[in-house]
Parts: sequence; C-alpha cells; structure tokens
Amino acid sequence: MALRLQASTEGVALVQETTETTPKLIKSTNDSSHSFTEMKNRFLSFKKHKYLENLERYQELAQAQAPKFLVISCADSRVCPSYILGFQPGEAFVVRNVANLVPPFENGPCETNAALEFSVTALEVENILVTGHSCCGGIRALMSMEDEENSSSFIKNWVVVGKAAKSSTKATASNLSFDQQCKHCEKESINNSLLNLLTYPWVEERVAKGLLSLHGGYYNFVDCTYEKWTLDYQKSNPKQETGGYAIKNREFWS
Repeated sequence: MALRLQASTEGVALVQETTETTPKLIKSTNDSSHSFTEMKNRFLSFKKHKYLENLERYQELAQAQAPKFLVISCADSRVCPSYILGFQPGEAFVVRNVANLVPPFENGPCETNAALEFSVTALEVENILVTGHSCCGGIRALMSMEDEENSSSFIKNWVVVGKAAKSSTKATASNLSFDQQCKHCEKESINNSLLNLLTYPWVEERVAKGLLSLHGGYYNFVDCTYEKWTLDYQKSNPKQETGGYAIKNREFWS
C-alpha cells in the first residue's frame, strides 16, 4: 500500500485577518480556471496595495536581499511561515520540506542544505528558525515506520532523517497514545534538526562566534498558539546519539 501524508482530522484551516481585507480561500472546484482567476485577483491586489504603495522598498529588494532569518518550515499548506509569523519580503530566506527536517552534514547535498549554505555563508543570516507544527503528516509517517525498514518510498527515505527524534520519543513517551507520541516527536524532531545544524562546520563556526543563533518554533494550528525557544549552544552536544540538546529563552504565544 502506498504511503500518503495524512493530517489529523483535528486540523482546521485558518485565515488571518489583516488591517486591510480578509483574503478568501480558493474554493475547491473542478474548474482550474476559476482557481487561477482568484489567484490573478490576489496578485493584482498585491501589486496595487503592497507593491506600488511601497515601491521604493521593492526597488531596493530588486537590487539585493539581506534577510536576518533563515526559516526552515514544513511544506504543509496550512503552515506558511510568512503568513503566520508576518515576515515581509526581504526579511526571511525560507526553505520548506516535508516535516521541516534538517539532515546532518554527513548525509550529503540536498535542496535543504543548499539553502542553508547560501543563507549562512553568502547572506550571513543572524538567526535560523526551524519551525514545526501540530498534526504533521511527515512525523506521523516517521512514527509509523518499522525500524530498519527498507522502502522505495520517497517519503519514508526522507523522514528517516528524523529517526533520532523517533527513538527518543519511543524511549521517553512509550506510555502515551500514538497520537500523543506523534505530538511529542513533532517537537523532538525540531530539536534534533537544531543539533544537526551544528554538524555543518560553517554553521557551528558562526554560532561559536556569537554571529548566528539557532531557534526552534512550534505552531499549533488547532488552537492557534506558538512556542519559541533557542538552542543553548554551550550546553548542547550534537555528537550525542539521542538528546544532547539544551534550550533556553522559551516563550509561549497565545
């Protein structure tokens, strides 16, 4: 049976109100032209109310970018980081993948660490935020896998990057229900990715010099809350097989 990403039925679509107008969700329809008509209207609204009203800023961005953040987020359609966290154009370099995972340096090149290298070595971002979310289908796929399972599935071969988070979850939360274990692993995998970031020499070098900070974030879209924390570099050990991280400056936004 083919593995598909599935989100919990608890998930709800959220639309954030702005000071201007509340955007409409594109309605499900068999007519693709309707979807692109709505998309066109959104673009023209953006051009009129955002681009032309801030033309000087967009002309500056046309010449160069200098974002302060690299954001590594899930590809899930409900968790667009710019929309949820209010990043404006030029403020955040964003890479999205299934389950917001960061593979270790030893795994070799992929699109996520290509974006990581460019943002750290060329753009010299000051913060990296790995942000996860509730009801993550990628984490559920990871937790559903058998140990040492061999598969031709692209999904399984990607989410196995988070196997340390799964092992830690099984060791510390085995008494919980499967759904609760998945929720635990959603956060554990963020910290695992923060440790994996330190396996990249040019990341650890800038962190050690105080030029770069590593942060975790967790968006619960069921009740619209957000947790944010920072990796404590001095007390963390990326070489430890499981765990090995220490966090500080935890905040809860509700």
